[in-house]
Amino acid sequence: MHNFKGSSLLLAVFVGISMLSLIISCKSEVKSNANELPQTVVEGYAAIVFATYDDALLTAKNLESAVSEFLASPTNENLSSAKTAWITARKYYGQTEVFRFYDGPIDNGETGVEGLLNAWPLDEVYVDYVDGAPNAGIINNITTYPEITKSLLVAMNEKGGEENISCGYHAIEFMLWGQDLSNTTAGTRPVADFITGNLINDRRRTYLELTASLLVEHLQQLKDQWNPEIENNYYKTFVGLAPEIAIQKILTGMGVLSKVELAGERMFTAYDNANQEDEQSCFSDNTKADLMNNIGGIMNVFFGMYVRYDKSNLQVNAIADLLLLKDVTLYKQTESLIRTCNNEFQNIYQPFDNAIVLAEKRPQVMQAILSIQQLGDQMALIAAALGTSINVNAN
Repeated sequence: MHNFKGSSLLLAVFVGISMLSLIISCKSEVKSNANELPQTVVEGYAAIVFATYDDALLTAKNLESAVSEFLASPTNENLSSAKTAWITARKYYGQTEVFRFYDGPIDNGETGVEGLLNAWPLDEVYVDYVDGAPNAGIINNITTYPEITKSLLVAMNEKGGEENISCGYHAIEFMLWGQDLSNTTAGTRPVADFITGNLINDRRRTYLELTASLLVEHLQQLKDQWNPEIENNYYKTFVGLAPEIAIQKILTGMGVLSKVELAGERMFTAYDNANQEDEQSCFSDNTKADLMNNIGGIMNVFFGMYVRYDKSNLQVNAIADLLLLKDVTLYKQTESLIRTCNNEFQNIYQPFDNAIVLAEKRPQVMQAILSIQQLGDQMALIAAALGTSINVNAN
C-alpha cells in the first residue's frame, strides 16, 4: 500500500481528461440534419447517462467483491485491493454527477438515492471510533443498535444532521481508510479492526459488508431508471420530453454542478475554512480525483463522448453540436473555457487537504474555483443561445 500522498493510486485514475485536445479531435462526426438534431442530442445524452451508470454499477460490484475478499481474508494486501477498487468505483461515479440537479432519478425529492450514495462530509464519530473516542459510533453502540442491518443503515443516514452519514461511498471510504490524522498520508486504519472473533470487529465487518451491498443496490436502481430496454422508466419519460425541455435539464445539470457544487460546496467551502474535514474524500485523499472526474462528466455531456470502463468509446450528438449550428463563437469560447478549467484543475496541488492550507498552493485552488464558476455562467449563456434559460445559482 502506497501511503505517500503524492504517489498514491488516485493519480492513476483520472478520466484522461488532460488529453482534451485528443478527445475532441478523435470524435467522428455523428450526422443528423438540423431538424432532427435536438432529439438526437437528447437521445445521445440518455445513452451516455445509461452507459455511465452501467459502469458505476459494474465498478461498485467489483468493490463489493474486493470487500468480500478482504473480509474473508483480512490482510494488508486485500485491504489495499479493496481501496484500489473503491478509487476505481469513484472514478466512474464521479462522472455521473453531471446528471443531477433537475429532479431526475438520482435526486428526486421522494425517490432519489443521491444522499444514500454520495452524502458528505461524514462525521466519523457517528459511525465508529475516532481518536480520543474509542467507543463512539453506531458500530460500538450495542445497546441502542443491537443488530446492524441494511434497514438500520438506511434509516440512520442523515438522521438528525446532514453530517450523520451512515451509507454510501464515503461511509465505505471511512471503513477502509479510517480517520486521516496525517499531513503526509491518507487514513491508515489497521487490518486488525476486521479480524474475526471480537464482537465489535464482527459488527464492523458487517457494517462494511452491508454498505458495499447497499451501494450496488442503489446504483442498480439508477441504471434501471435509465435503461432503454425497460418500460415505464425515467429513460422513456426523458426521451419523450419536448427536446427544448430535455435540453434545459441537460444544461441545468452542467451549470449547477459547475457553479454551485464544484465552485461552491466542493471547493470554496474547504478553501475558505482551510479544513480537510470539508473536503469530499478526506479519508482517502481522493478529493482531487473526485473533482477531475466531475469535470470529466461535464466534458462527456458537452462533447458527446464517453470512454467506458471496457475502454470502448461512446460517441453521440451533444450540446456542442447544437451550439456549432447556433453560435460558432460561443462554441469556441466554451471549448476554450473547458480547456482552461481542465488545466486549472490539473494544476491543483495533490493532496487537496494540503492545497487548501499551504499559502503557496492556495492560489491554484482559487483559480480553479473562479474558472469552474465561470463555466457555470457559460452554461446559462448557452441555454439562452439555444432558446431556453436555466438557473445556475440554485441547488
